[in-house]
Amino acid sequence: MGIDRSVFSWMLLFVGLSGLAPCSFVSDDVLKPHGSTGRSLLQAKKSCSMSFEFLNYTIITSKCKGPQYPASLCCSAFLEFACPYADYLNDATTDCASSMFSYINLNGRYPPGLFASECQGEKEGLACPPSSSPDAADAPHSAQSLIIALIASMCAILVAILF
Repeated sequence: MGIDRSVFSWMLLFVGLSGLAPCSFVSDDVLKPHGSTGRSLLQAKKSCSMSFEFLNYTIITSKCKGPQYPASLCCSAFLEFACPYADYLNDATTDCASSMFSYINLNGRYPPGLFASECQGEKEGLACPPSSSPDAADAPHSAQSLIIALIASMCAILVAILF
């Protein structure tokens, strides 16, 4: 009976710790306008590997409406839309963020800098909710969490067998 309890304790500990993966953020740099300067030719950005052209922007356009553009609705809609793509958007070597904002503005006709001025986050950026459903953008992270959980479970079973 004591072994069963220790196995359960170890499994619970490892699975619990594997679920403590850091939540993702949409970096503050994503929200800042990046105007062109003379040096930008030397630091040309790579084309984004993610296509933002045909995504469903109604998540934002249905909630974030003018003329008031309520910050709570606009920011929550922005996070709901952008968080699944945080890894792409936070890559400063690509034009993913500017591409996404071009399509947001094309679909919603928002004032320049609306999301940068209204949506304030932590020092890392805007915190993405952990409950956002994983999709293709999050697949590497969810697979990594699954592998960690499986390894932790196997370790717990091994410890239970050996001790």
